[in-house]
Amino acid sequence: MNKGQVLQVMGPVVDVKFANGQLPAIYNALTVVIERPNEEATTLALEVAIHLGDDTVRTIAMSSTDGLQRGAEVTDTGNPISVPVGDATLGRVFNVLGEAIDEREEVPADNRRDSIHREAPSFDQLSTQVEILETGIKVVDL
Repeated sequence: MNKGQVLQVMGPVVDVKFANGQLPAIYNALTVVIERPNEEATTLALEVAIHLGDDTVRTIAMSSTDGLQRGAEVTDTGNPISVPVGDATLGRVFNVLGEAIDEREEVPADNRRDSIHREAPSFDQLSTQVEILETGIKVVDL
């Protein structure tokens, strides 16, 4: 496992230094455990946004950085953030990390997952016909 340390926290932007010189790829997911007094430890997901040089990467936090301190150990997952796809996700609600937030059973671990960053479809795969796009999202008119 590739490990680093938090250099600085500026709101949702976190700089991480990897002393071994092995920088994680852009869009890789990093994890860091936040220890808070009198509370359970929580795991914060970070996404690599840019390589700054000097063995440092700038990341974006996927949730609150409250309690995150300089020097905290960061682990590179080696993969981008991925979410479940397919029939198991129909009618479900997920957060950006692919975790179910609808208080129903978890999606099976063997279910297919895709990265949240993908290439755009090629031009010949696009359609110019007018058609209904079923998203599964209900419309709420405020």
